[in-house]
Amino acid sequence: MNKRITIIGLVAAAMAFAPAGPAAASDKGRDDVKPQEVASGLVTPLHLAVGTAKSLYVSQDFAGKLSRVSRGGDIEDVYTNPGQGWDVAGVDTRGATTFFLESKGAGLGKPDQLEGYLKAIGPNGKVREVAGFADYERENNPDGDQQYGLDDNVGDACLQQWPKDFPAPARYTGTVDSHPYALAVQGNTAYVADAGMNAILEVDLRSGDVSTLAVLPPRPAVVPEGADKPESEGGLGVPACVVGHEYAFEPVPTDVEIGQDGWLYVTSLPGGPESAALGARGAVFRINPWNGRVKVWADEILSPTGLAIANNGDVYVASLFGGQILKFVGRDGDRSDFLTVNQPADVEIRGNTLYATTDVLPPMTGPEPPAGPPPATGKVIRADLR
Repeated sequence: MNKRITIIGLVAAAMAFAPAGPAAASDKGRDDVKPQEVASGLVTPLHLAVGTAKSLYVSQDFAGKLSRVSRGGDIEDVYTNPGQGWDVAGVDTRGATTFFLESKGAGLGKPDQLEGYLKAIGPNGKVREVAGFADYERENNPDGDQQYGLDDNVGDACLQQWPKDFPAPARYTGTVDSHPYALAVQGNTAYVADAGMNAILEVDLRSGDVSTLAVLPPRPAVVPEGADKPESEGGLGVPACVVGHEYAFEPVPTDVEIGQDGWLYVTSLPGGPESAALGARGAVFRINPWNGRVKVWADEILSPTGLAIANNGDVYVASLFGGQILKFVGRDGDRSDFLTVNQPADVEIRGNTLYATTDVLPPMTGPEPPAGPPPATGKVIRADLR
């Protein structure tokens, strides 16, 4: 079966569970933080990066665009992929060069249809391909040895009751899928969070060579009481015989940043429903860039989709469906609510200013996402960290 657990698929599925509009936000947050709007009229602005001359780069993922926001708030599209089914995702800068990701999914479970690239735009505006990821996934499948799904104590008779239309199988190993989604550039290395591979990749920017730094570990959760109820009644629609057993979900990386300590910090969705049925299960992983060792640094976060690290080491995390930007003190990980805002997807920091994309998803008026192109509801805001 094709897992095709990508960010776009997760967001589309999760929108059915998440409240629309300002009601998604918590009533918490620091009273002294007063955000200001920088730009508006963006389509699903899921990624953000700081550029030169106090500019910002924003990916309008579902529209397949990379846009530059000037210090005055003017928006200029610097790259557009006109192809159907393509999305433009993570973005980062190194000097006057802008790096970004674009990809096209596996469609009906056909690995030969995968396409995904790291590209760069130079000061002259020319776009060049730096590396490709689809062939690497087909040849290596970094999470191919990982076991996902129900634990070994669930018998065959119970497994046969697993609904065929459930988003993931009852038990399986990592399949061939790639969705390069976020990146961080340092020197001649780009670190890429691939939401299909469930891995962090290293790309040599000089040669284009791709290697696996780390595969994120599965995220198990106990199937709770009531999960056998239909979704319309707050359940998951799974058979009653799996209640009380663990289901190992896929750890879907959503952002990667390089900390002041030299380690990588990675936000991760829990690979399952973003609903009250299983609760807040997202995490921030900390990865040793020298040996690839991974450990959970913070967890119990609702839909963490972006993070940024301040000069003092504090970590700020966008909780998409939590309606919060959270602050984690770098030295000990103590958590607090920094800013209440609707649907924050990504955050970046320049000096003492935090930038965030907000209002990134169209409002839901029914159980299915609206037909046609998403409306341009997205914004970029800024807030003072002091």
